[in-house]
Amino acid sequence: MEIGITSFVETKPDIQTGEVISHAQRLREVVEEIVLADQVGLDVFGIGEHHREDYAASSPAVVLAAAASQTKRIRLTSAVTVLSSADPVRVFQDFAALDGLSNGRAEIMAGRGSFVESFPLFGYDLNDYDALFDEHLELLLKIRASEKVTWKGGHRPAINNLGVYPRPVQNPLPIWVGSGGNQESAIRAGLLGLPLMLAIIGGSPLHFAPLVQLYKKAAAHAGHDESRLQVGSHSIGFVAEDTELAADTFFPSTQAGMNKLGKERGWAYYDRASFDAARSFEGALYVGDPDTVAQKIIHLRKHVGITRFMLYVPLSTMPHHQVMRAIELLGTEVAPRVRAEIAKWEAETENGVYI
Repeated sequence: MEIGITSFVETKPDIQTGEVISHAQRLREVVEEIVLADQVGLDVFGIGEHHREDYAASSPAVVLAAAASQTKRIRLTSAVTVLSSADPVRVFQDFAALDGLSNGRAEIMAGRGSFVESFPLFGYDLNDYDALFDEHLELLLKIRASEKVTWKGGHRPAINNLGVYPRPVQNPLPIWVGSGGNQESAIRAGLLGLPLMLAIIGGSPLHFAPLVQLYKKAAAHAGHDESRLQVGSHSIGFVAEDTELAADTFFPSTQAGMNKLGKERGWAYYDRASFDAARSFEGALYVGDPDTVAQKIIHLRKHVGITRFMLYVPLSTMPHHQVMRAIELLGTEVAPRVRAEIAKWEAETENGVYI
């Protein structure tokens, strides 16, 4: 069971002062967060790609590379790379370079992305949203499989027996498929035998169990070994010494972030009652003291089949010291409890079959 952090490197206004942190400062802070995550024993850190004023990381590979030389063990991944509007050749080159700098710790998480600013920015048509992802993923996998590439598609110039360099340390370079819960995405990932990362950010996480089973059935149908498949959860949350302290600390910025997006997307107003319901044991928010958060993660593993848990923190802008403390507690308190109980459970579970 892997435990890690996801950050979108947000720069929304501080809810108390209205101050907007600079992109440069927030980028330096997130590198410090990655370094701390490595020091406290977390397994993976993911950076999301965005092209908006209120997010600082348009190039996850560059941010992760800044942390590569300061870390020793932690895996470094995008979360996600917006592959529909990115050139697969450049994506592979960037993460192969990151893999070399980190000595084999890079990963790509490929997704469509929930924001669409990158499409006009890079000259893509939103009408090709799905077709672009399918084509770019096909090319990315082809580059991963072979140093010399011959390929032709409908949206990008053809490649005729050209080499793509540098080559990564890992062979193959890990490529995950990120999904918000779409059945077609899960089936595609399964047929390709690729790890699946689910954005479980609302409702009941247990509702994703049938999707995981669909993913595994598709993989088995394609001849892939189900026991080797990885399924991850990207879930919003926060850890503090006390559950009520965690809730009171995390709610204001979460409310501000949810309502900002809500205005753009037509969501209902997000209030404290919505927040408290979501942080219940069956809810999608992982907010509380170390034991509370650990037990929710264990529940997710046992009943959904998650093998990698990524805590997305912060949602909107929070003071850097609060984020650092949450990362410290996740690594030193939550992760050991989860790993110990899951190891015991797996040893007691016949043939390693998950509930």
